[in-house]
Amino acid sequence: MARYAYVNGRYVDHRTASVHIEDRGYQLADGVYEVVGVREGRLIDEQPHIDRLDRSLRELRIAWPVSRATLGFVIRELMRRNRLTDGLVYIQVTRGVARRDHAFPTKPVKPALVLTTKNAKRAEAEPGPGVAVKSHPDIRWERCDIKTVALLPNVLAKQAARESGAYEAWLVDGQGRVTEGASTNAWIVTQDNELVTRQSDNGILAGITRGTLKSLAKDLQLKIVERPFTLAEAKQAKEAFVTSATSFVLPVVKIDGETVGDGNVGPTARRLREEYVRFASAGEQVT
Repeated sequence: MARYAYVNGRYVDHRTASVHIEDRGYQLADGVYEVVGVREGRLIDEQPHIDRLDRSLRELRIAWPVSRATLGFVIRELMRRNRLTDGLVYIQVTRGVARRDHAFPTKPVKPALVLTTKNAKRAEAEPGPGVAVKSHPDIRWERCDIKTVALLPNVLAKQAARESGAYEAWLVDGQGRVTEGASTNAWIVTQDNELVTRQSDNGILAGITRGTLKSLAKDLQLKIVERPFTLAEAKQAKEAFVTSATSFVLPVVKIDGETVGDGNVGPTARRLREEYVRFASAGEQVT
């Protein structure tokens, strides 16, 4: 079966899809993106993802390439053409094609829009044995709240984690505090059963899955505290886990080779994953 991509108004063969060599996303990382999960043919948290895309565009002063309604149509049509049931929709918007210059183009250019899809195995409520994370210095810029395509520090951190045998990198600032994962948000459960995650600020990306999980945790009457936590505190926590559109809720059982809690998946992470899977399966069916 052919696989399609959407590139600037056209559905094209994924294998030959391309953008101009002077697209500012390619040359200057002058662009933003979103990743929306799909489960059983349903888009997960579609509107919050599109709202965040809108915010990212406004922060970089990039115009919308199409209307929100048109983007919704394109997403669904690409899913239909690729017969996507479980997986991801990737959306990228760049400032467009212009002569290479650090400053914005002096003449108006149309922003570039690219969408692709990816099939993935349907996530189950059972979290498995948990994963390991590796700490890494946070060397990113000071506007991590914007979901830009400028991900090289994240790439280097993720690669270092994988080379050490870990699933994810936890980025640590100069004060020893965990900001977030290379591609996830970070959480711990303290010895006092507080559910802790860093507050939304310029130091982290306000994850859409993170936001939904906060609501689910409140429904379960869990105590949520939004504050920084240190790497040392995380290693002494009862539980730890990460969240994202791709990993849902994924328990962390080792940090830098040290066991978290008793080394097993904890009850809080397990329950939250179950609740999130239930939420993800209850969305509007895409036709």
